[in-house]
Amino acid sequence: MAGPGALTPEFAGDAAVAAAAADWLDWLRRERRASPHTVAAYRRDLGAFLMFLGEHLGGPATMTSLATLRASDFRSYLVARQGEGLVAASRARALSTVRSFYRFLARQGVIENPALAVVRAPKLPHAVPKPLTVTDAKAALTMAGEPTGEPWIAARDAAVLSLLYGCGLRIAEALSLNRRAAPFGPTMIVTGKGNKQRMVPVLPVVKAATEAYLLAVPFALAADGPLFVGAHGARLRAEIVQARMRAVRRALGLPETATPHALRHSFATHLLAAGGDLRSIQELLGHASLSTTQRYTEVDSASLLRTYDNAHPRARMEKRRA
Repeated sequence: MAGPGALTPEFAGDAAVAAAAADWLDWLRRERRASPHTVAAYRRDLGAFLMFLGEHLGGPATMTSLATLRASDFRSYLVARQGEGLVAASRARALSTVRSFYRFLARQGVIENPALAVVRAPKLPHAVPKPLTVTDAKAALTMAGEPTGEPWIAARDAAVLSLLYGCGLRIAEALSLNRRAAPFGPTMIVTGKGNKQRMVPVLPVVKAATEAYLLAVPFALAADGPLFVGAHGARLRAEIVQARMRAVRRALGLPETATPHALRHSFATHLLAAGGDLRSIQELLGHASLSTTQRYTEVDSASLLRTYDNAHPRARMEKRRA
């Protein structure tokens, strides 16, 4: 039997629900400009919700049943997802998907269900970004560029990771770049979440790493084609970069948190430690909300406290007394 979310929403409800689901997904693509990855995640989450209702209600979901669900029904769905092993963050996203679908139905004048408003999302653990130290970040980039097979692949990996640490790019942003974007000038335009664009400075070392890759890559890269390619010339996949970073962290003895995304965290944290202001870092990272960027102040404060404990004479005296 297929697990929850294995079927698409169109097959999990009656004809009216299927049509509404298709309209909602199309709205996400066209109006919200959600990425294909985001749309696929919403599709899976809505599919899981509608399949749950099929079992919970004893038949395919209808507009009437969607409008008359009680708060306890929505909570039962979250409990079911927890039973499947979904962590709090994934359950919160699942509930967010349901809320988005219902908001869409309300805007279209189809149905409303006030019961959903009283359902609380799972409480998320307070997560603080886990950056690498400056020394570890430099070591990771250096090791990524050391050939373990084809030299051009090592040059490619070093160039990609340099963009994450040197420019603060998300891995998806780096891999979505087309050939015409390089060689880079002093700045570059990055297209981030929701197709929002931002300008970021390009360090000479990042430009040099990319140019070294372009000199080594054995494929003729079309201007409108991918900048970074895999072994067969297709656009490079994130899993390949993640696998390379795993090998690097094992070789260097770095923690499991040393992922490609941790290089982006390191970019922000190291800028903040060097005196960068939050608003500028927010713009460089492409965060929609300043509160997201403010997480890095907690990282920097923790670093300052560690430095104090290790270096200040008074702190060392207190440790000896203890």
